[in-house]
Amino acid sequence: MPNRYASVALAAALLLPFPTLADGARLDGLFARLKAAATPQEAATLVSEIWAVWAAPPPGAPEVEVLMDAAADYIRHEEYDRAVAALDEAIRLAPDYAEAFNRRATAHFRAGDHAASMADIARTLKLEPRHFGALSGLGMVQLAQGRLPEALKAYEAALDLNPHLRSAKVHADAIRAALKEREL
Repeated sequence: MPNRYASVALAAALLLPFPTLADGARLDGLFARLKAAATPQEAATLVSEIWAVWAAPPPGAPEVEVLMDAAADYIRHEEYDRAVAALDEAIRLAPDYAEAFNRRATAHFRAGDHAASMADIARTLKLEPRHFGALSGLGMVQLAQGRLPEALKAYEAALDLNPHLRSAKVHADAIRAALKEREL
């Protein structure tokens, strides 16, 4: 019977949501190297590799890649309703694809729908808790809402994962200064 259980385990592994176990192990290594990166160039290379893993379309779903590309074009052209529609379809086809939720959060934020953006950020982080881009996005939403302590917490969490995230550092420093000013 052990072979039967091994076959079931293998079949289950093939059905796992992405990122795959191999992607998870690769991300673990990339994040460890990112924290230890000695130069901005080294950090930038590692960040690019992390984004490449996150952005990789799900295996066997070429239509999701097409939808993601279309959504990126729609966002670039400020056609947020069309971007959201494309991403809705990508999510329907690949409900465990964190980057589709992250990109839809961006479209919602740019359209001014903070509640929908925060819901998609929460889903992104549930699927990929180390998504420093989503955490930075959370900081942006909270900053736009005037929720400075919460925004600072989000930016600090992003920086804990990626200490080289310059925009998060700039925002965190500005928020700290604003909060200190409030105390005076």
